Amino acid sequence: MPAITALSLRIAYVAVGLGILVGALAFVRSGALMIAAGTALIALARRSQISRRRRIIECYFPLAIAATLFTLALALPKGL
Repeated sequence: MPAITALSLRIAYVAVGLGILVGALAFVRSGALMIAAGTALIALARRSQISRRRRIIECYFPLAIAATLFTLALALPKGL
């Protein structure tokens, strides 16, 4: 797996912020997809900083939430 750089972390934070903005402007599906992708990348980047015994809650739980949000965004009905 390639290393997650500081640039990719900045892109992830921008994706989350832009996803919130896009979602507030009534493009909920696109916003949710951007938030899910950014959150998953941030959780993967933090994975190497977390000690072994605490990895389940602090790493896999945010990944599960991001995967669920991604699935939910794909299942949303088409809007306007």
